[in-house]
Amino acid sequence: MIIAEKLVKTYGEVRAVDGLDLLVPQGTVFGLLGPNGAGKTTSVRMLASLCAPDSGRAVVAGIDVVRKPREVRKVMGLAGQYSAVDDNLTGRQNLDMIGRLHHLGAAAARTRAEELLRRFDLVDAADRQARGYSGGMRRRLDLAGALVGRPRVLFLDEPTTGLDPRSRQQLWDVVQDLADTGTTVLLTTQYLEEADRLAAEIAVVDGGRIIAQGSPERLKADVGGGRLEVTLREQAHLAVAIEVLGSLAGVRPRPHPELTRVDVPTDDGELLVAAVRALDAAGVRVVDIALRRPTLDDVFLALTGRAAERGAA
Repeated sequence: MIIAEKLVKTYGEVRAVDGLDLLVPQGTVFGLLGPNGAGKTTSVRMLASLCAPDSGRAVVAGIDVVRKPREVRKVMGLAGQYSAVDDNLTGRQNLDMIGRLHHLGAAAARTRAEELLRRFDLVDAADRQARGYSGGMRRRLDLAGALVGRPRVLFLDEPTTGLDPRSRQQLWDVVQDLADTGTTVLLTTQYLEEADRLAAEIAVVDGGRIIAQGSPERLKADVGGGRLEVTLREQAHLAVAIEVLGSLAGVRPRPHPELTRVDVPTDDGELLVAAVRALDAAGVRVVDIALRRPTLDDVFLALTGRAAERGAA
């Protein structure tokens, strides 16, 4: 449903997108994961026909984005980083207006507005001005607006930035339901847990380029195996802990920069039990010990050399 081939976009001397290639199947959630300035928003703007690429080709639902931008807009919806609702209108009026802009007709626009108000749990606030909505309500209304025209393809540009956990979970449920019913979703995000929860496929973007792509499980597997993570009560026990754990695992443990945590590369669950016994016998006091599997945090750090920017706009 979405094809991008060697898309390039520059602003002056800045190469915002540098040869982007994407292939997104129908009815899936595809995640673009990356830090601020990685080129995620510019990529979405090109695919949504809001700006033309300098070079390359983009096709959405079989329609060439550059040659037929108006046709593309008929089959897609877009919810950007910032809410596009009109503060002076009520929730119902916002959706009704969007329906009329889609040429649904007065009756059909009202019917569609009522459907979406129910779907997004906004019925009780339907006749209040949007300026009085909470952040989560505004984002739900914004997403509802993007769905008025029943789009085949939905672009979501960091849709949950700044939301509380409950509001974020509600939007996640809606996005998953959309994909389950056949809508193709391209999602940009900086939230690792969001990409892990929703996306069947993830492309990690940095510097305008895709530096890795695959399912969350594959990306995590590519980083490497799991690790035994041991948090010590006292820094003074670090050297002893390293010696004990190294002897058990046959590899040298990695002390964490905080110097109260030691990581041992391993996928062996039995090592955890042995480590508890050996550390206790050596008099090493442990605050926490667990076998951790690789996370998207590990993927992000390994690929970009820095941790994800959580909560950034």
